[in-house]
Amino acid sequence: KPADFRYIGKGNVPIVDGPDIVRGRAVYGIDVILPDMLFAVVARSPVFGGTLRGFDAAAALQVPGVLKVVEIKGTAIPSAFEPLPGVAVIASNTWAAMNGRRALKLDWEGGPNASYDSVAYRATLEAAASKPGKVVRNQGDVDVAMKSAAKTLKAQYYMPHLTQAPMEPPAATARFKDGRMELWGPFQSPQAVRGGIAKRLGLEMDKVTVNVTLLGGGFGRKSKGDFATEAALLAKESEGKPVKVVWTRDDDLHHSYYHTVSVEHLEAGIDAMGRPVAWLHRSVGPTLMALFMPDPKTESPIELGMGLTNLPFAVPNIRIENPEAAAHVRVGWYRAVSNLPHAFAIQSFVDEMAHAAGKDPKDYLLELLGPPREIDPRSINDTWNHGEDPALYPIDIGRLRRVTTLVAQESGWGKPMSRGRGLGIAAHYSFTTYVAAVVEVAVDAKGALIIPRVDIAVDCGAIVNPERLRSQMEGAVMMGIGNTLGGEITFKDGRALQNNFDTFEVLRMNAAPKRINVHMIPGDYDAPLGGAGEPGVPPIAPALCNAIFAATGK
Repeated sequence: KPADFRYIGKGNVPIVDGPDIVRGRAVYGIDVILPDMLFAVVARSPVFGGTLRGFDAAAALQVPGVLKVVEIKGTAIPSAFEPLPGVAVIASNTWAAMNGRRALKLDWEGGPNASYDSVAYRATLEAAASKPGKVVRNQGDVDVAMKSAAKTLKAQYYMPHLTQAPMEPPAATARFKDGRMELWGPFQSPQAVRGGIAKRLGLEMDKVTVNVTLLGGGFGRKSKGDFATEAALLAKESEGKPVKVVWTRDDDLHHSYYHTVSVEHLEAGIDAMGRPVAWLHRSVGPTLMALFMPDPKTESPIELGMGLTNLPFAVPNIRIENPEAAAHVRVGWYRAVSNLPHAFAIQSFVDEMAHAAGKDPKDYLLELLGPPREIDPRSINDTWNHGEDPALYPIDIGRLRRVTTLVAQESGWGKPMSRGRGLGIAAHYSFTTYVAAVVEVAVDAKGALIIPRVDIAVDCGAIVNPERLRSQMEGAVMMGIGNTLGGEITFKDGRALQNNFDTFEVLRMNAAPKRINVHMIPGDYDAPLGGAGEPGVPPIAPALCNAIFAATGK
């Protein structure tokens, strides 16, 4: 019984490996050292879908310390979690391997994505979002309601490609000996790594052992086992010696599983009292299913169910459409996945609607949510299947209202703000968890942005470890702000243009919030457990942008 718990729900349980982490004794994937170990780096196709026409390794083999050059056969699109085509340089140390890679002469065929330009593709997505698409939810009659509305609003929101950029880039060590493969690394999905390598190398599952180190950051990137398979393939070529594959930062930025670019087109009709009577949302972006099947054009139910088709607003007329879009880079999931663009667009648009109606944004958001009630996603659309049983996990509007009300109260919502300062609010439901955030900003006359404070309220049901939940929410705030201020990855001629942290900026200390307040609502231990790692991110971008508008009018 909860009254008898010794650890669950207690806030003073220390992190077991905390002392090792802060003293540098903890072992991450890139720290693994084994006897007689070799080191490898891989030159990969600079364009997704590209192929290797040929290579000359003569100069690389002359580099001191270089022992062998091995071609890695990639797979055709879709690639799932298989390695990209590449040429590996195996050496006695990492520096020699990197110098050997620089000496390779490589002839790449760019393939179907060699002309991909993310700026041009944004225009393509905007054009698609301006036209009708596949209807994925239809409630009432949006067209009739729009015609009779006292006022209509229209807006488009763009979210660029994002990349996980964990502080520890991918790294994996493998050893093949006596018919057995053993691996060490920062694997978010060790089961998938084990199964993928067994299949690729034709081994029985009991011949493959996977050892999981500390992660060094993952955010979805290290749930894909391409870098582990690279190590396994090279270990099989190395006569019983272990091989560590190391990715550099530019490897990581150039060959990521990027979160898909998207454009969200929204229209709303409001009556003479400012109340919403019609809602149209077109969401267009490449689907994650491009990893697993050739040329899919529309999003899957799992993506659509992340804050889009299960829109919880009390609006009588709603139509949601999903126009077609093709993938031109390797796509994958990223912390909070499709909730990011959907929450950004929807919660930003709610703020715009509130201003158009002359109402307080917090009050308007609560008005859109409507009275406390539970919504079974099956009752509002036929694409509810987003990895949860809706009979077990209805959307509880009362809980979403509660986090919204709590964060507004704790942040001092409505307090007088001086010139150039503003508050923004947003709320979102994802992974069975309810989160709302208020961001406070200060913008000076030259446009420099300071974030004095962020308040975030979370209701994930039962809280097993309060300090871990607090930490996840704080990290989500930092990542959400970093995404918004500097997270864009751009492409030209099929190639990612960002090379390192000089051109791709994770959130710096000077731009971080001065203060983050986490407000946790304890839940029922008999209720389903909600997520903690992902749900904190989606409300941050819209709350930040809404705050900037409140401060500047822009």
